[in-house]
Amino acid sequence: MKWSPSLVAGAVLSAAFLILAGTSFFWSPFPVDELNIARKLQPPGPDHWLGTDHFGRDTASMLLVGARTSIGVAILAVGIGMIVGVPLGLAAAANHSSLFDEMIMRGNDLVFAFPALVIAILITAVFGPSAVNAILAIGIFNIPVFARITRGASLSLWTLDYILAARVAGKREFRISVEHILPNIASLLVVQGTIQFSLGILAEAGLSYVGLGAQPPTPSWGRMLAEAQTMIYLAPRLAILPGMAIVMMVLGLNLLGDGLRDHLDPRIRRAR
Repeated sequence: MKWSPSLVAGAVLSAAFLILAGTSFFWSPFPVDELNIARKLQPPGPDHWLGTDHFGRDTASMLLVGARTSIGVAILAVGIGMIVGVPLGLAAAANHSSLFDEMIMRGNDLVFAFPALVIAILITAVFGPSAVNAILAIGIFNIPVFARITRGASLSLWTLDYILAARVAGKREFRISVEHILPNIASLLVVQGTIQFSLGILAEAGLSYVGLGAQPPTPSWGRMLAEAQTMIYLAPRLAILPGMAIVMMVLGLNLLGDGLRDHLDPRIRRAR
């Protein structure tokens, strides 16, 4: 089986960042909450591979632990979107053109009217800014995405002969959705999940940048960008390094999503 270059490149990039994020759970060069003003803004060297920031914290450690925060928020947010959105989409497709279907779709339209940033502002106005509230905000925004994708893909399957045969055999809508519909759209959901994962990284960075995501002393790539903006002329690497980390992670996930789409789509495989 031939693997596409985008799939291989995306898998390598994504796996590298996931390994780095996992490594931060049990090792980092320096504690990220260790402040030492005497060594602030040191250039890269043998002690501090990527230098230090304006508080004397090790930049490499901040990037490593920041990867854990940013990736963890994105994974949990996408998980919320899939766990809630996929069953809603399946239920809406199984009850197509009913009041239940209409209520789900109009509810999705209502959530779509509020971007993740606005939802985060509403949540933090009540509960305060935190990584958990960023997860909720991004996760809520992902629910209608997965609900619409699932419903649209499922509707085309409900008219096929093997679904009609299952209904004639006496299977209920729930059982048909779980046994026949969901397995046939799983590849589409995997690809969409990868895409939403990359968007979740960007959303988390944006929320942390404006102060609605992870709070000090917990580092994240977006917060590192926010703190570096006042040091852009003195130490541009403080902004370049987390910015490049976000770019490379999102690029890897987008390449992975494109590669998975090409690999899982039978029409593209036949064309090759």
